[in-house]
Amino acid sequence: MRLLIDTHILLWSLLSPERLPPSARSAIMEPAHDVLVSVASLWEIAIKHALGRLHLPIERLPALVTELGCTVLPITAPHALAAGALPRHHADPFDRMLIAQARHEGLTLVTVDAAFTQYDVPLLG
Repeated sequence: MRLLIDTHILLWSLLSPERLPPSARSAIMEPAHDVLVSVASLWEIAIKHALGRLHLPIERLPALVTELGCTVLPITAPHALAAGALPRHHADPFDRMLIAQARHEGLTLVTVDAAFTQYDVPLLG
């Protein structure tokens, strides 16, 4: 299975693994699964860090993602166009990007955000 983890799931994986839903934890830890992190999540975390709302070693974020066994998914032009075309069920542009990427790449989105259920994308969480 190919998974895209959202920003909350990434942060919980790094900072508070006990907060992960059991289904998400087991899916992320499964060696046979390809687990991806969007560059949009890294961007969102960097913004929150710069605003003082998140405290972690930001300069180590790419290495921490790799240590989790995740691959960074870049944002491509098709991702951007798909995100822009999504209905505004979810106001957060970072989350709409994750939805667009999951749909475009055929990924299952790992999230606890109930607003994602309004989109046609496979979810786990």
